[in-house]
Amino acid sequence: MAASEQGVQSASGMQIVTVNMVSDVVCPWCIVGYQRLQEAIKTLDNIEVDIKFHPFELNPNMPEEGQNLREHIMEKYGISEQQSAQNRARLVEAGEQLGFSFNFTDDSRMQNTFKAHQLIHFAAENGLEEEMKLALFNAYFTDGKNINDLGVLVALAQTVGLDKSEAEQALKSEKYAQAVREEEALWMQRGIQSVPTFVIGNQGVAGAQEPATLAAFIAQAASQQ
Repeated sequence: MAASEQGVQSASGMQIVTVNMVSDVVCPWCIVGYQRLQEAIKTLDNIEVDIKFHPFELNPNMPEEGQNLREHIMEKYGISEQQSAQNRARLVEAGEQLGFSFNFTDDSRMQNTFKAHQLIHFAAENGLEEEMKLALFNAYFTDGKNINDLGVLVALAQTVGLDKSEAEQALKSEKYAQAVREEEALWMQRGIQSVPTFVIGNQGVAGAQEPATLAAFIAQAASQQ
């Protein structure tokens, strides 16, 4: 990554470090990682963090109707029902510590996220990328909504301040489909195979790392600018 991408200095004299977060909105550890990043940011002195989100599909071949979440996780990772339940309990606890609610049920479904990523791309062009990303995380994990449904997505777009008709047209026309595919391919070519992955300066940091770890990487990137 070029030095210009690592960060600059703001008008106030604070250093700006860009954190590129590669993630999927049905990835529970991605929202945990985001919340931990927020905790890390609170501990930084004289460093401003600019978060940029990048798409990654955990299940690019997921059918439109999705799949039962528990069945999907057991099949994909070869784990037992008991292990799946333990994983959910860990996530609920991690979320509670960070102020995020995971509401898993036996009917929770893994969903196709290609439309959601297109909506985030549209939101980014309107300066509402982070708001849209968070709205999708909350809709999926907390409210149990189908974030592959056009009506749900359009309604969510409106809640963050996007024009409802423009959002609907962008999704129906798949205006941003190619852009999302190209960006997904770009990050995979850079070696990212799992999410969340944070690219901070010249370092790729995989997983929902603890706040102190993320803060250290950000501080290191700032010192190298």
